[in-house]
Amino acid sequence: MRIERAILSVSDKSGIIELARALRAKSVEILSTGGTAKHLRDAGIEVTSVASWSGAPEILGGRVKTLTPRVFAAILHDRANADHIADVKKLAIPPIDLVAVNLYPFAQTIARHDVTIAEAIEQIDIGGPSMLRAAAKNHRYVLPLPDPSLYAEFILQFEEGEISEDFKRRCAMAVFEKTSDYDRTIANYLRQRASVEDSGPPLSGTAVGGCPPLPKFQDLRYGENPQQAAAFFADGKPFDQIQGKELSYNNLLDLDAAIRLANAFGEPAAAVIKHTNPCGVARRESISGAVQAAIEADPMSAFGGIVGVNREFDDECVRAIESLFLEVIVAPSFNSGALETLKRKKNLRVITAAPPSNAMEYRSAAGGILEQSVDRISGRDAWKVVTDRQLSTDEMAGLEFAWIVCAHVKSNAIVLTSASQSIGIGAGQMSRVDAAKVAIMKATAPTAGAFAASDAFFPFRDGLDLLANAGVRAVIQPGGSVRDAEVIAAANERRLAMVFTSERHFRH
Repeated sequence: MRIERAILSVSDKSGIIELARALRAKSVEILSTGGTAKHLRDAGIEVTSVASWSGAPEILGGRVKTLTPRVFAAILHDRANADHIADVKKLAIPPIDLVAVNLYPFAQTIARHDVTIAEAIEQIDIGGPSMLRAAAKNHRYVLPLPDPSLYAEFILQFEEGEISEDFKRRCAMAVFEKTSDYDRTIANYLRQRASVEDSGPPLSGTAVGGCPPLPKFQDLRYGENPQQAAAFFADGKPFDQIQGKELSYNNLLDLDAAIRLANAFGEPAAAVIKHTNPCGVARRESISGAVQAAIEADPMSAFGGIVGVNREFDDECVRAIESLFLEVIVAPSFNSGALETLKRKKNLRVITAAPPSNAMEYRSAAGGILEQSVDRISGRDAWKVVTDRQLSTDEMAGLEFAWIVCAHVKSNAIVLTSASQSIGIGAGQMSRVDAAKVAIMKATAPTAGAFAASDAFFPFRDGLDLLANAGVRAVIQPGGSVRDAEVIAAANERRLAMVFTSERHFRH
């Protein structure tokens, strides 16, 4: 591979000066644009502007800089094709032999909480991906460098006088991986915006969230069982692990459940998760109070669990979990005192993570990928009290707490709570009656006066009668059964209040 001319146009300028100096040391002409050209000139490196070389000025405020026939013919022509050679000779187009381009920082832009859609759209790169793909297509003759991590190996081979076929192929593959990830990030962002601004996001024509199209984030210790290999794929960096053992497949599923449930509340809240189900949930005025109450909701099941909170994990929180064996703690942040104390538990995984912002979920099934919009819990506007007994404002707040918890429990689910703490959770049962029995059996506090939530309607009155026998005072459920009238009559007979939400929250 003979390199006489290179185009350098990068947003991430890491290593670009070293790359340019290595090229100029062998008299390679450098073409560049805008900020990259200035950056190189400021470092004393001779640069030719793409606009002057191509004869086409930058227009549309920089939206069009490199999208010209001269640039793309210089990259794309097949050096072994006589017709191609004749065309570029006739048009006096010299070759471009190296393309070092990285893309506008779209992911970094949309990570800002205050970003507007107009700002995001301006960070959608057009010319960069096009040049990279052109070079990757023609990688037998043109070397694409889509990432600064490739520069050092290129410089070594370049200075030795030969670019290996293996390196050219790896660079070409890196291009298509990078542009694929880039397009997926844009598509996901636009769908997230659609889910916020419209009644619901349209499903894509092809599933874009499955593995391996997403980049690998990390290998895992093992899958659901030690004999199963596993890895985690993700866009960007969904969490930071501060300390502890490597995460397993099961840890990540529980971690996800903990983050989602804790962040479903506006008040300081904590959730203890075992096998993807909450075993204790609480909200309090302080986050340490919420942690303590969530553990006390089912201290036996909390052993070996995962604790998730929606506020900074502080020294008081550490004291609340000090005597308990946990696998993971996940929080938006940890104060320095908490981190110092937690270092004593060397195997404890300490994770910082923000609430997930994705609008779509993906899951493998039947040899394919399932895609669905994320389940959102609607407010009280659609709720309807269907019984003779009405509810006070405090009782409505208590039912709302129970409803939020229930939406994060595997179906069939029945949840018993006080106004701000879970009491008993019946998860993943094959019948709603059994879910009610398990919730009552698991109760760690008196059920008299408790609130009950059911993730789907009661098909018969038997489940409601069980709750009434346990002393439950109010029930929240979606409604929608052909026997709703029978269930409402049973609630009136037992002097229960009951609310229909008109939406169910199955979780499989």
